[in-house]
Amino acid sequence: MESKNAQISSLIELNDELENYFRNTIIPQLFVDAHLILRKFTPPAMRQFSLALTDVGRPIADIRENFRFPAIVENIQHVIDSGEILEKEIQTTDMRWYQMNILPYLVQKENKTNGVIITFVEVTRRIKDLKEQEKMIAEHEMLLDTISHDIKTPLTSLGLTIEMLKKIPEKGMARFPLLLEKVENSLFNMQQVIRDLTSARVAGHKYQTVEELLDFDHIMEDVRLTLAPQIEESKAVIRSEIAVSEIIFVRRKLRSMIYNLINNAIKYRSPQRRPEILVRTEREDDFMIITIKDNGSGIAQADLPDIFKKYHRLSDVVEGSGVGLYLVNEIVSHSGGKISVESTLGQGSVFRISLKLEPLDSRV
Repeated sequence: MESKNAQISSLIELNDELENYFRNTIIPQLFVDAHLILRKFTPPAMRQFSLALTDVGRPIADIRENFRFPAIVENIQHVIDSGEILEKEIQTTDMRWYQMNILPYLVQKENKTNGVIITFVEVTRRIKDLKEQEKMIAEHEMLLDTISHDIKTPLTSLGLTIEMLKKIPEKGMARFPLLLEKVENSLFNMQQVIRDLTSARVAGHKYQTVEELLDFDHIMEDVRLTLAPQIEESKAVIRSEIAVSEIIFVRRKLRSMIYNLINNAIKYRSPQRRPEILVRTEREDDFMIITIKDNGSGIAQADLPDIFKKYHRLSDVVEGSGVGLYLVNEIVSHSGGKISVESTLGQGSVFRISLKLEPLDSRV
């Protein structure tokens, strides 16, 4: 009898702990049983998805509209049937983005799935921020590339004017005010360019170029979030095989390289098949080798020598500026790395990047 009372007491204690957890957690969470009945949810889920206490005990199919995500019931059923964890970025009909994780609730004694626990983390602001960073990187590189041209023109004009001033005879000083005005205009133009550049640097101050120890898995997570709409629309499957994860590099630059290559793999997908992209890292001597392989439309051999040139586009049908691969090549080259590509038209491409790692003995 005492043993039975102890078991009951233990169950009550466990239930109290579970109730306290659900009551105090700041993350929207749902517990749905194997019959697709909503059994419990956290207060943030009530606020986020307009749930009421009367929704407990109802079939999830009856309240699916609350979550504004049409495939939620199918996703729950898949986890119950397969016992696999499902992690994906979803967009609700009110245009917000969430990181949704559906975990199977396992009954150890029976070794079966008795339901799922679903967590939602809103990532809308983070996706917007990441997109702004990618836009800023492209604009910044374009700005730096055009600065030399914008300054070169007034500098050339200034140099010619100075040479003309030197050749003016004393009797020709009547032209001096006009030439001096040209000098002043050239100086003003250069000052304006410098002011514009300074403003751009101030605006981008929070994204300073600083090397740090990075985890490649985190970079992949950022890229997935940034490309969440494209991944959802194309139904792309992105797999990772990360043998080497840590590298000292500039976060936004590494993210920009991976973003551009995966974005291209999605954009230039084959119309005959679902896009499949494999991202793999490995170590060769003191280099991290990043390989991005896709099953897309591929690149003609005649185009391969030009793909890293600025404004070179493989297709006029696909939207783009022709800057992505140029930026990737610039970042890799300036970091002392190398990039290569192998491709077969109609079958896909493999991009291979090698980036310098710290020697193993330097971390001891």
